[in-house]
Amino acid sequence: MKFFGLNITRTKPPKPQTKYIALRNYDAAKNSDLLFNYNGGNSSADALLSGNLSKIRNRSRDLARNNEYVKKFKRMVSSNIIGPNGIALQNKAKNKNGGQDKKTNDIIETAWWKWGEKGNCDVTGKYSFRALCSAIAANVCIDGEVLVRKIKTSDGLKLQLIEADHLPEHFNDTHKNIKMGIEFDAYGKPIAYHIAKFHPSDLISTAQNEYVRIPSDEIIHVFLPDRISQTRGVPWVHAAVTKLKMINGYEEAELVAARLSAAKGGFYISPAAEDYIGDDTADNGDPIQEVTPGMLEKLPAGWDFKPFDPNHPTTAFAEFEKAVLRGIASGLDVSYAYLTNDLESYNFSSIRAGVLDEREAWMNLQSWFIEEFLNDVYKEWLKMALLTKAVPFALNRFDDLCAPFWMPRRWAWVDPQKDITANILALKAGLKAPSQVASEMGYDLEEVYEAIKRDQDMRESMGIQTASDAELLLLLANINKGDGKNG
Repeated sequence: MKFFGLNITRTKPPKPQTKYIALRNYDAAKNSDLLFNYNGGNSSADALLSGNLSKIRNRSRDLARNNEYVKKFKRMVSSNIIGPNGIALQNKAKNKNGGQDKKTNDIIETAWWKWGEKGNCDVTGKYSFRALCSAIAANVCIDGEVLVRKIKTSDGLKLQLIEADHLPEHFNDTHKNIKMGIEFDAYGKPIAYHIAKFHPSDLISTAQNEYVRIPSDEIIHVFLPDRISQTRGVPWVHAAVTKLKMINGYEEAELVAARLSAAKGGFYISPAAEDYIGDDTADNGDPIQEVTPGMLEKLPAGWDFKPFDPNHPTTAFAEFEKAVLRGIASGLDVSYAYLTNDLESYNFSSIRAGVLDEREAWMNLQSWFIEEFLNDVYKEWLKMALLTKAVPFALNRFDDLCAPFWMPRRWAWVDPQKDITANILALKAGLKAPSQVASEMGYDLEEVYEAIKRDQDMRESMGIQTASDAELLLLLANINKGDGKNG
């Protein structure tokens, strides 16, 4: 065949080597007898959430109200991400020489601290900034997401907490590119949120709820996505909801059965099929008799008694419950021992390993919270503080002044002697800096040195003699050497 004067030879493509394809398949994709009805589905993240999100959220809230483990988990999230004192700010603005501008930073930190007091940062006046952050963390894990609106006022920045119910997952508009209440641009970036004026189930809500279109630069949508294309947040307890509900029912049944077993009730049997008259009557008219421990009663002539002995709790109850709760703890990504307060079967080494792993997870969530919420709020607050002169510097210095360094809560060492010794050795070997050690403990090195200097001046002014730093280190080394058997 000639094509533009060239001789072209048409050849048949080689046949595919189909006989080897089956050997290269994933086992998880095989249609075996065990997996023939296992279809994971190929839906998008939003398609899976649409229509199901409110049900998952409501069930999570019910567990948070009525299940002691979820209530504990909610408290653990707030306590470990935010902590009792909140996530502290250390501003790190520099002077012209490249060093820390301490005076400027102190002014900014003082203004931030005043803004964070109760009644200043929240539009309702109910929250301090620490309490507001705790509320966000506690509600994100149960609801899956929290909306925070940034409101600019003459007094500066104000924040408004909005529950996820105000963002309707059923509100979709293909022409306006609105998915689950959020309006996107062509690249998938949120440009507006359509927020319901009233809670759908509030006492003052109406049948025709009003929706307010709020630009995205006024909204912080706090959630932790599971998938890349996910638009809305899923409650963190979703993977454990079924087991949590079942363990609730199982514990209740065992508790009732154990109480009945302790009472040792039974049934009266009449040979003449006479009607039994109890002490009281149930709602449906059946006669009942209250069972009291230690109660003895004389039977009528000819009557027999058939005991009811449920034999509970069973000996397998404790181990079975532990197995289920370990799975629940894994679904919540927390330690079983701390979720259930069960420390009887743990030794020091296993607890330490579990605690360190769990703390890594908490620190990861702390970083997420800082990136997702704190940095955004701080930048908006600083701009407004410069405009309202709450921070007495020019607005054109914003880029130089905005240098937040966040200090989340840290935890006490599991074995203080070993950890302190390890840090001393790391400092001597040059593997760690003092600022790094202080940061791991939740302190700012500058503040630590200032406190040490104040204490030293106070001791000297009062004529108090104490051991020097070198003497303290030598004493610690001797203690470690003498107690080596305990190390």
